[in-house]
Amino acid sequence: MKAAQPQASASMMELAYQQMRRLILDNVWPPGHQALEQEVALNLGMSRTPVREALIRLANEGLVEVIPRHGMKVLAVSPTDMREIYEILTALESMAAELLARQAPDAKRLQPLVQATDAMDAALARDDLEAWAAADEKFHFDLIELSGNRQLKQTVLNYWDRAHRARMFSLRLRPKPVTSTQEHRELLERLLAGDVDGAVLVNRNHRQRANRELLAIFERFRLQTM
Repeated sequence: MKAAQPQASASMMELAYQQMRRLILDNVWPPGHQALEQEVALNLGMSRTPVREALIRLANEGLVEVIPRHGMKVLAVSPTDMREIYEILTALESMAAELLARQAPDAKRLQPLVQATDAMDAALARDDLEAWAAADEKFHFDLIELSGNRQLKQTVLNYWDRAHRARMFSLRLRPKPVTSTQEHRELLERLLAGDVDGAVLVNRNHRQRANRELLAIFERFRLQTM
């Protein structure tokens, strides 16, 4: 029984972490949201120990600030944060596109990207922006995955969460995202053709356009943080 206790504790910490992370990423806990550790534990139906450990992990990821004797506060994302994050994601994802194009992938290997793009089209047709965002995110995740570079993938994931929060926050403030699907299909064509330079250029332009749209929302609505 004693040997099982650390494993059970780790399992509870992971559960607390995943639940709180999802509340933050989906903006159920918006930027600036504060809660006492005991309050969070009660809401999650668990003890304070796994909650405390999960909060430390979330703080290390830049999602919350742990405030001694005052629980935690969800951190906001500033325009500068988003610009820097998108610059990093643009560079790393363009590298992933280059690596994948150099491998001259066939249609079967690119099928996950095709399926994600088709799902984006279907979601837009029924005006389901949440489903569109999920399919779009899957496309970009699969692109990184298919590159085959594990270290690149891990580095991208370090910034993924904060970019996701801002994208979900701004989902209904942006124009209908028809351009993204078109750009994905163009990238697929370049990858299938083994066009390294073309794949890099299409992906870089795609990411830079998305960055401009997001930063324009900060400016238009005079947002200091998101």
